[in-house]
Amino acid sequence: MDGTWFLILLALVMLVGSYVAGSIPLNVSMSEDKLKKVTIFGAGLLVGTALAVIIPEGVRALFEHPHTPAVTKDYTAEPTHEDSLYSVIGITLVLGFVFMLLVDQMSSRYNDSSNPIERNVTATVGLVVHAAADGIALGAAATTSHADVEVIVFLAIMLHKAPAAFGLVTFLMHAGLERNRIRRHLLIFSCAAPLLALLTYFGIGNESKQTLSEVNATGIAMLFSAGTFLYVATVHVLPELTHTQHTHTLLPTQEGMPTKRGFGGLQIFEVIILSVGALLPVLLAMGHDD
Repeated sequence: MDGTWFLILLALVMLVGSYVAGSIPLNVSMSEDKLKKVTIFGAGLLVGTALAVIIPEGVRALFEHPHTPAVTKDYTAEPTHEDSLYSVIGITLVLGFVFMLLVDQMSSRYNDSSNPIERNVTATVGLVVHAAADGIALGAAATTSHADVEVIVFLAIMLHKAPAAFGLVTFLMHAGLERNRIRRHLLIFSCAAPLLALLTYFGIGNESKQTLSEVNATGIAMLFSAGTFLYVATVHVLPELTHTQHTHTLLPTQEGMPTKRGFGGLQIFEVIILSVGALLPVLLAMGHDD
């Protein structure tokens, strides 16, 4: 029962923490220019979090899993097991990325493509799917009777859920959604991980828990969520941001420029803001490692 109450406490902290972090941009009045800069900073947070926090933590969970006794009869079996773990990393990341691509394409078919507000809701869908995978990772960690693994997974999730909530809200504000609607999106995002963590923990029997422990569902779920997060950050949020920069800043005096790709729509100072946002999760991750 202690483990159960501990998981419930972690789920509540996760819900409140991500909602409060996402509410910061909503409760601070900003001009159009400040909102644009904060949105760019939030996009940098998303990218840096995907690359510097989620993927390394998923790999760590995969290799630091306490379960190793099943393959000790042969000395030759050990490297094979290690090699299979390396292949799992790439496969799981790609599956998460492709899954998010399919979700994105399916949701865009149901939305009116001429309405940018509806189209940008895909960012919420993507981050909710990612948060659900996070919840499964935490629930799977809780099924193992190792509190240290559970705490590490929780810290890793919280380390990127707060920047993700902040980045999501600023992105939706930049897209032009109403504040009440943004709050609903934020609430859905904040609830996804805690609910899935509790469902994973309470919804499986002892045999399934043993299977999850052997397969190392914690690391796999985190890497899958990293693939979904990477898609949202790099394929959806950044291109939308740079595209709107083109439409807002490139006037007829700069003909020919709209055909440039990449970060052609961002000014030098905005690129610096984006870079600072991307590097901040790296510094947080370094502090967490220490």
